Amino acid sequence: MQHIHDFAELAAANKPDSVAIIGQDDREISWSDLSKASHEAMQVLAGMGVEAGDRVVLCFENAIEVVAFLLGCSRLGAASVVVNARMTGPELKRIVAHSDPSAIMFSTSSSDAAKVHADTYGADEVSGVFGKAAVAPRSGSRREADFEDVAVLLYTSGTTGHPKAAMLTHANLINAAKASADVRGMQEGDMTYLALPLSHIFGLVTVLAVSFAQGAARLEARFDVKRLYDALQQDVTLLPAVPQMHAHLFHYARTHDMPRYDRGLLRYVSSGGAPLDPAWKREAEAFYGLPLQNGYGLTECAAGVCATRNALGDPDISVGRAMLGSRLSLDMEAPGAHPEEGIGEILVHGPQVMKGYFRAPDQTAEVICEDGAFRTGDLGRFDPEGRLHIAGRTKELIIRSGFNVYPVEVEATLTEHPDVIIAGVVGRSVEGNEEVLAFVKTAPNSGLTEEVLKTFVADRLAPYKRPERIVVAHDLPAAPTGKILKAKLIETFKDQLGG
Repeated sequence: MQHIHDFAELAAANKPDSVAIIGQDDREISWSDLSKASHEAMQVLAGMGVEAGDRVVLCFENAIEVVAFLLGCSRLGAASVVVNARMTGPELKRIVAHSDPSAIMFSTSSSDAAKVHADTYGADEVSGVFGKAAVAPRSGSRREADFEDVAVLLYTSGTTGHPKAAMLTHANLINAAKASADVRGMQEGDMTYLALPLSHIFGLVTVLAVSFAQGAARLEARFDVKRLYDALQQDVTLLPAVPQMHAHLFHYARTHDMPRYDRGLLRYVSSGGAPLDPAWKREAEAFYGLPLQNGYGLTECAAGVCATRNALGDPDISVGRAMLGSRLSLDMEAPGAHPEEGIGEILVHGPQVMKGYFRAPDQTAEVICEDGAFRTGDLGRFDPEGRLHIAGRTKELIIRSGFNVYPVEVEATLTEHPDVIIAGVVGRSVEGNEEVLAFVKTAPNSGLTEEVLKTFVADRLAPYKRPERIVVAHDLPAAPTGKILKAKLIETFKDQLGG
């Protein structure tokens, strides 16, 4: 396998009539039809002059045509620049300017947001086996030097707030897909529920893992808790999700007086993107009747680099051991490291590490070591069994009165409260010190207050770790995956915070 479309071609040869993807509109497409759809997408792009080494922006919400154009780009040797259609016009404009594409595809059949962008760029509608889309030609630069093996450009803001484009090669994504399929035990006949955006590395690698395993996926344009619950009753066997999706499902089941999952088809369920607290993990395992697996990954490392393989009831809340092909180490001299506690910056070694940041050699040099390892900016420690525990980010470390405060620990404590769905903790400079600020999203109609939460954490956290303020909200600024955008918390709630 040399290109990401090779997985789908093999599936089309082996299982031509088997379902590959079920879209948001419940339209089914077989592996044979997906192969035809990707050829048609390739022809559409080639007709606009797209060549190997070019870049093609795919602006979308999850849909069958997105997968077809992703594979079509691979066939051409062009790189897909995957972006979520829900971003604003100025955000998309910046990415288009930076990536300098030869064409832009919009998934207009599944996304009103994509339709608005398509109109802005004067895109023409096209159709085929893939469904409907709109495409606009651009006059991008040709054959970027040393770019032919890059499959995907994926923009990530990291901790700086300034988007960077990770260059992920075909080899990066092929290895990541194999590792993902391996840790989940994917096999023919599996149905994966996929509401994670394909514009995010978690969702992108999952759909590639499905094609590698020659299974099938229910591809949702947007997360809908009722559709998830119904799908679990129907045919879903694998459920990779973020904590917010699980939390909404549990709440939906309770408020609709529905039984906990008892269909018996589901055999793997995982959570990623946020720390697990023991009480929440027990609740999840009681609901599913299955072990809740956890993991850790990054865009620059093509998603997962480690994951758990725990048995039901195992109290482990680590992110597990290194996945297939990856190796982890800790830098005890990095900023925020605490060698006495075994905490250092996590370094990732292996075939999933990106080629670098597009047109940003200085930023690449800051994170790629001489031996090829990637500096994650995350702090972690290994337990005696070799499992990794995340302590926080080097740049998120809060130093309060001379003590190190790791936000992940405070967040995990706050989410132990049954009415807290998710929490985000950041630091704010004050004269001569730094204070801890917490922001929590609560269950609907909970009535939870800041005072109640402060009392709740008082006997669970040392005084220097306790938040100075706890903002209780019905929602928090978040990425499409549900991950909290910490850089926006203080600005979003500045009126409540004062000071």
